[in-house]
Amino acid sequence: MPNELISSQQTSTHQTLNEQTCAEYAALFASLTPARIAEFEPLVAPDIHFQDPFNDHRGFAQMSRVLEDMFRHTRHPGFEVTEICVVGDRAYLRWIFRAGLPVVGDLRVEGVSRLAFDEQGRVCEHIDYWDSAPIYLRLPVLGALLRRVRAKMGS
Repeated sequence: MPNELISSQQTSTHQTLNEQTCAEYAALFASLTPARIAEFEPLVAPDIHFQDPFNDHRGFAQMSRVLEDMFRHTRHPGFEVTEICVVGDRAYLRWIFRAGLPVVGDLRVEGVSRLAFDEQGRVCEHIDYWDSAPIYLRLPVLGALLRRVRAKMGS
């Protein structure tokens, strides 16, 4: 019985730590600027796995580059975190991303980030799930082709 209690307390402590890290991580994304990217470093494992539809990298330096590129290649990018769910060593952030893109124009994308935490409560995995089709469909040449293919598939 005492071992079960210790295990339960450890689980509770890890859950609380993960919830705290997740809240800080989500708040940082919701108020992200180029100057604040470095603030992720104490919240993530040094070898974090960061993946989205366009990137698949390991390490904080690579994650930082992806975020820096986002600010370089878009106008006024921003995340609105609409839901947070933490269960054990996993968390899910539901969000809306808005930005202006060259050629494409204003973009609004809804997505989910799946986070995993290490033993220290740091984010060791960040995998984004979102539909990149709205970007491709708005590209001049490729978009026209994809719209035709989509129309044929829908009929």
